[in-house]
Amino acid sequence: MEISEIIPHIEALVFASDKALNANDITELINNAFGFLEERITLDQVESALNGIQEKYSTEFYPFELKQSGGGWQFLTKPTFHTTIAQLNGDKFLKRLSNAALESLAIIAYKQPITKGEVEAIRGVNSDYSIQKLLEKELIIISGRNENLPGKPLVYSTSRNFMDYFGINSTEDLPKIKEVLADQIVEATVIKPEDFTDNGLFEQLEAVAQEERENEEAPNTEEETGDYNEDEIDAADADDSAPEQPA
Repeated sequence: MEISEIIPHIEALVFASDKALNANDITELINNAFGFLEERITLDQVESALNGIQEKYSTEFYPFELKQSGGGWQFLTKPTFHTTIAQLNGDKFLKRLSNAALESLAIIAYKQPITKGEVEAIRGVNSDYSIQKLLEKELIIISGRNENLPGKPLVYSTSRNFMDYFGINSTEDLPKIKEVLADQIVEATVIKPEDFTDNGLFEQLEAVAQEERENEEAPNTEEETGDYNEDEIDAADADDSAPEQPA
């Protein structure tokens, strides 16, 4: 079977499926549908067909696209039409997770499988309500019990709906912690005197201070120096004591 003949069948399967289909699922389904064929289609053919379909619906002509999400392939509407689609389901569609739920979900996503007690130890607060809400929204699942801890508490992991919700194909697509924190890392600042001093202004201030110091050290009056001219003083006293003469 040619790839051009496979494409319509793949589109029909992805469109009709209520969950994401991976390439292996699609290959098996098509081969089962055409079991009478002597030459069965291969995984490589399906993957080539999926790439062709993805390219086809990536154009602006279509309001939806083929994307890998939730562990397989799905037809998803493009972000441009989010506001339009939101009107179908009202507040339920627009309702977002609380900060507490997001914190718990992030811890579970990166540390899974993990117990509720371990989540609470990291958050520092009780997480009963947050985990219950995440279970109700089917973003996490109970994946077993921790046999090594007292009481064998339940352990939680993210679900397939989690991948759908965030548009990722697997937990490996989650951003690495060091990548998330990279923008927040601040390099140490080397402090230098010139960083805090305007050299020109500093020199002017130094000159003014030096001038003031010199003025303080220098005598201000002849009286302070003790350099008197006795003849001039006697003459001045004589003039002051002489009576005024009539004109």
